[in-house]
Amino acid sequence: MKNTTLALLFIMSFFQFGFAQNKAIKYDYIVGKDATSTYHNIQEVLNLIPSGNTKPVSIYVKQGVYKEVITVDASKSNISLVGEHEDNTIIQYDNHAGVKMSNGDTLNTWTCAAAFIYGNDFQAQHISFSNQAGFNAGQAVALRVEGNRAAFYNCKMLGFQDVLFLSGNGVKHYFENCYIEGTTDFIFGAATALFQNCTIHSKKNSHVTAASTNSIIPIGFVFKNCRLTGDSVLNKVSLGRPWSPTASVTYIHCWLGKHIVEEGWNNWKNPANEATARYSEYKSLGPGANPSKRVGWSKQLTDDIANSFTIEKIFGTWLPSKRVF
Repeated sequence: MKNTTLALLFIMSFFQFGFAQNKAIKYDYIVGKDATSTYHNIQEVLNLIPSGNTKPVSIYVKQGVYKEVITVDASKSNISLVGEHEDNTIIQYDNHAGVKMSNGDTLNTWTCAAAFIYGNDFQAQHISFSNQAGFNAGQAVALRVEGNRAAFYNCKMLGFQDVLFLSGNGVKHYFENCYIEGTTDFIFGAATALFQNCTIHSKKNSHVTAASTNSIIPIGFVFKNCRLTGDSVLNKVSLGRPWSPTASVTYIHCWLGKHIVEEGWNNWKNPANEATARYSEYKSLGPGANPSKRVGWSKQLTDDIANSFTIEKIFGTWLPSKRVF
């Protein structure tokens, strides 16, 4: 009996070691702050990927704070960045608009991010993108996404003003089970983006979105089954204001906290935007849901129109899926 037990333990240990080894070799690269890791910075691995790459490349990032600016070049597609856990695997840099660089350049909204994603078909899982330049720093982007068909699963975007910049005109992005927090216009840009089951947390009486959807793009930002929360002292947060006159933002089955103003939306001090901005809701829930008090130039969707906001309508032929390694 004793020999049998020892044999079973040996077999179990063998398989556990084998599984651990298999887990390690599923990724093309592993980045870590510990001494056993070959790579200690994410950008050094991104630099190793050849220009023109289209084959899948996976990068596993061990827990730690990676204080660096990362750039996924436009010539490098199909890259996956997988963190150990979004609470402890953090890409962070503290640049903000107005900072003078050593080469004489002055940073602005387009150039101050902690992470720049220009390559197509990028995916991130269990990673935090953070810009902690400060409450009064002005524009301080955590994540700027320009490439097409980017997807984010169980990620966090953290900062203050202008946290998540979806800057590509009409490109498509997907966010699932993500946490996004900030102060002013902290989800903004021209892209088409679907947010599903995300938490959107405000830290200032200001505006959640500042979409700049082009007039020829039918759909901008869509929030489905999301929770909009805010710091306990807030009571004057709008669902969005139009960075461009034809901004498009839709909330479907979202829970809205008491911080959301009853009128819902803001015209950015330009009444002319009221004739062109495309703002709508469908069956909002929570203390911030006040359909009868919303501004007259926003819409409450009918069942048929709301049900037509399928992933196929939003993204066309692209069906985002979480990559398994």
